[in-house]
Amino acid sequence: MRKLLIALLLLVAVGLGIFFYLPGFLDREMNTVAAPPPYRASDEAETLHKTLFVADLHDDALLWNRNLLERHDFGHSDLPRLLEGHVGLQVFSTVTKTPRGLNYESNGADSDDITLLVMAQRWPRATWHSLLERALYQGHKLDEAAAGSQGKLILVRSREDFTKYLADWEKDPNRVAAILATEGLHPLEGKLENVDRMYDAGFRIMGLTHFFDNEVGGSAHGLEKGGLTPFGRRVIERLEEKKMLVDLAHASRPLIDDVLNMVERPVLVSHTGVEGTCPGTRNLSDAHIQRIAATGGVIGIGYWDTAVCDTSVAAIVKAIRYVADKVGVRHVALGSDFDGAVHTPFDTSGLAQLTQGLKEAGFSEADIASIMGGNVRRLLLESLP
Repeated sequence: MRKLLIALLLLVAVGLGIFFYLPGFLDREMNTVAAPPPYRASDEAETLHKTLFVADLHDDALLWNRNLLERHDFGHSDLPRLLEGHVGLQVFSTVTKTPRGLNYESNGADSDDITLLVMAQRWPRATWHSLLERALYQGHKLDEAAAGSQGKLILVRSREDFTKYLADWEKDPNRVAAILATEGLHPLEGKLENVDRMYDAGFRIMGLTHFFDNEVGGSAHGLEKGGLTPFGRRVIERLEEKKMLVDLAHASRPLIDDVLNMVERPVLVSHTGVEGTCPGTRNLSDAHIQRIAATGGVIGIGYWDTAVCDTSVAAIVKAIRYVADKVGVRHVALGSDFDGAVHTPFDTSGLAQLTQGLKEAGFSEADIASIMGGNVRRLLLESLP
């Protein structure tokens, strides 16, 4: 009996060890690069890159139990690598639910893989059963990282914050601004008042859907792929009132149309591809590119193969060129999807390679400055509360 008990305890210990080891393993296996650092660019591109304000509209690092303040040899980003890549502003998004069997075509909302990840990463018990608490906890993680960064990671929640940050950055660019976003509004849990809770927690960019339809509206990857629900219309009104930016990444086409018919402020697409260079379920049509630009918004081009149909700098630049030719350079930006379970050409320390790619594609230095971050800077100065 005693031997059986010992054997059972060992079995449980081994099982728990595997369970708690799994998140780190998944992080390493799912957030990968085509080539390891260091990343080399031409001397001319490196020199130009160091003059740029670089902004990226989407990073999912908060999902993983990685210390943002420490350099890692896996994944795509952390503060040391952001600084090495000369990133001036990073949008950090919160992922709170993904369906089992996740795919780009059709997903239900009746399952969730993030619950086990949350438990295995030993997040607070409140996050085990509440999508809102998961979002708030990831926001808390960003707050803690900023507080411990010795002034290198600066939270931006208002136009005043951003204006002050930019003045400081001009004197010393060895710092990164951080803006908090959410990937889908299922953390609202169907309650309009939770918009206010998320605003108070620092969220300023609000993606409407992720890989499944939710209470707000349809996902490009959902079952119904519908437009705004009545609740969703109330949410859009509240977001506009509070000057929170609406993010149309992952939105179904009817949802994009409904939102664009309602909004009076610029919208953005934080991370996407475009049909003109890479056909796909969630990649933007020419008509939507034009309508989003007409709001004064920006489109963040992703770095992964489903967005740009390859894992290369050339493919990213091709999509950027397509949007710039359609609606002008001022409406295109970077939307890496770093740490979002994607395979990319480089991690965030390698962004000078993209500067080189844009230069080789014939973009002027002024255009490169706009694409690499100037357009996002303008949008935030115009749109933050």
